[in-house]
Amino acid sequence: MTDHSTKAPVAPRRPHSFTRHGITVQDDYAWLKDARWQEVLHDPTLLDADIRAYLEAENGYAESVLGHTAPLQKKIVAEMRGRIKEDDSSVPSPDGPYAYFRKYREGGQHELFCRTPRNGGAETIGLDGDALARGHEYFKFGGSRHSHDHKLVAWSADTKGSEYFTIRVRDWDGGDDLADIVEETDGGVVWSRDCKSFFYVKLDDNHRPMQVWRHKLGTKQAEDMLVYEEKDTGWFTHVHESTSGKFCVIAGGDHETSEQRLIDLDHPETPPRLVAARENGVQYSIADRGNELFILTNADGAIDFKIVTAPLASPERTNWRDLIPHRAGIYVLDHDLYSGHLVRLERANALPSIVIRDLKSGEEHAIAFAEGAYSLDAMGSYEFDTTNLRFAYSSMTTPSEVYDYDMVTRAKTLRKRQEIPSGHNPADYVTTRIMAKADDGTEVPVSLLHRRDFKADGSAPLLLYGYGSYGHAMPASFSANRLSLVDRGFVYAIAHIRGGTDKGWGWYLDGKREKKTNSFDDFAACARALIAANYTSAKRIVGHGGSAGGMLMGAVANRSGELFAGIVAEVPFVDVLNTMLDDTLPLTPPEWPEWGNPIESEKDFRTILSYSPYDNVVAKDYPAILAMAGLTDPRVTYWEPAKWIARLRATMTGGGPVVLRTNMGAGHGGASGRFNRLDEIAIVYAFALWAVGLADKTA
Repeated sequence: MTDHSTKAPVAPRRPHSFTRHGITVQDDYAWLKDARWQEVLHDPTLLDADIRAYLEAENGYAESVLGHTAPLQKKIVAEMRGRIKEDDSSVPSPDGPYAYFRKYREGGQHELFCRTPRNGGAETIGLDGDALARGHEYFKFGGSRHSHDHKLVAWSADTKGSEYFTIRVRDWDGGDDLADIVEETDGGVVWSRDCKSFFYVKLDDNHRPMQVWRHKLGTKQAEDMLVYEEKDTGWFTHVHESTSGKFCVIAGGDHETSEQRLIDLDHPETPPRLVAARENGVQYSIADRGNELFILTNADGAIDFKIVTAPLASPERTNWRDLIPHRAGIYVLDHDLYSGHLVRLERANALPSIVIRDLKSGEEHAIAFAEGAYSLDAMGSYEFDTTNLRFAYSSMTTPSEVYDYDMVTRAKTLRKRQEIPSGHNPADYVTTRIMAKADDGTEVPVSLLHRRDFKADGSAPLLLYGYGSYGHAMPASFSANRLSLVDRGFVYAIAHIRGGTDKGWGWYLDGKREKKTNSFDDFAACARALIAANYTSAKRIVGHGGSAGGMLMGAVANRSGELFAGIVAEVPFVDVLNTMLDDTLPLTPPEWPEWGNPIESEKDFRTILSYSPYDNVVAKDYPAILAMAGLTDPRVTYWEPAKWIARLRATMTGGGPVVLRTNMGAGHGGASGRFNRLDEIAIVYAFALWAVGLADKTA
């Protein structure tokens, strides 16, 4: 790579070790975790001076390595911005006398929440995100929900990047906020039917959503009523409105088990009623219609989930009856309910479909599409008593399309096609899918996007994106931003590795805990398959992942770094062992079902120690690495990538360079505002182009 005049910072080693289960682990960069980290999340100015100096030195070094790509970054931002319809708006969603929608103004960074009379007419703006963001370095909406009488809108925002959201209530017509201020919440709100109170979830000091409260309008937060408190620190609690709108659903769970309670919104003061008691490993979610619950669950060994019904009056497990039985390999992701229809989203072989069931006749039909790889989502509705289903479709070549679908007549109406103002011709691109064979013979799908004039001679650079944790599937959906790489000759590939649910829930189970390394090996197998098929060559591939996908990047760098020219790890979860050993961290107890509990279990300790990227850095050549962090990130704390880069630089024998870029004013999601986020994507793409030697040729 280029010679750099600025020398890479060297983090001092401060000997530190600990022993657990008789195993001693050396951690000489533990000092990068500020002893007062909880206070730093709330107020970044409190960061220890030594740590700040080191992070700023790393930022200076990152600038020296990548600063020459600034004109390229600028050009990429301009391209990406040119593909954004600046005054974009969502399709209005009807609710009683009004239709609600979100839009942006030309040049605006933040959303506006608006409505018109149901059948058209003058629009009014209830919330102006640009105005609300003024004076804040960081601003992010948490949620907004209008009241049932359409007079008020409850809204929340985070102005620090710490993911603590403050709820306020605005008079829709007057435009002023009421005196009510409810702080330290997760941002969500469920209104009572009389619009005099609402339910919300409060986050504790460890950023865990453990308590549901009811706030009465016109009173102080100190007078709010505690409605429910979760005692298990490994569980997260959220609230949402039920499908019929009759209940506030308190949904609790971890990655393996769940439990739900219902509060009657006509009688918000009544205590919540349990649906079915938690049973380890059993997950369920409910939809309601009349006197019946429709429950999506993995009970009775239904690995890919099934749908059962139960009477609302006695919904416990013994009364569950199969409606849609379990079918292995056909994963039921989600279900939604309308007065006459049950809608479910299914995925088989990494391809989704929407299945609609007429609840009177029991007759079913599916909505599916012909492309080789695509994404499909049901979009929900404010209204229960409707035959209209709204869904979104896209593929890696086809911009997003929103349809209204009549579930009775089966008529499909295109309501919106994503506009690309600077122009986009889907025929110029090809999306396809190949299967990579993993070491154990498993077939791993890879979705690909490239220009039609691409030649499969092995010379093309390729960006390989992966995640592979928590059962999150990676949809083969459209992204206008990717075209900035693809138009410069890159192939863009998504590896649908184990640990996600791309091929069903079993696909997830095969990539977690003691099987976690399957995710890493699958990713390397995808890289090798792409090389074998002449899409690219070794050292022409740039790996990209964020958060748990950043852990994937760290593990892949250690295990098969020789395949890659570069690796981008955004807010990477790389210090897995130390984080899972610290039960005061916000996400640690809820994460034990995913990774194992190394505090209690020696087996889990050894498993995590065997792959944790930070603990497995070795003396060998590494590809160029860009790690990106956010100082106030409560999920992947800033010190994880900082420690990882420090150890890499001290240990590796060649290759690189390895670069750390910490956003000193942002959290897990990076910069706020739709255009500011483009600056960070441009850095990733400029790094990818630079890693394969194209940064100066394509500017």
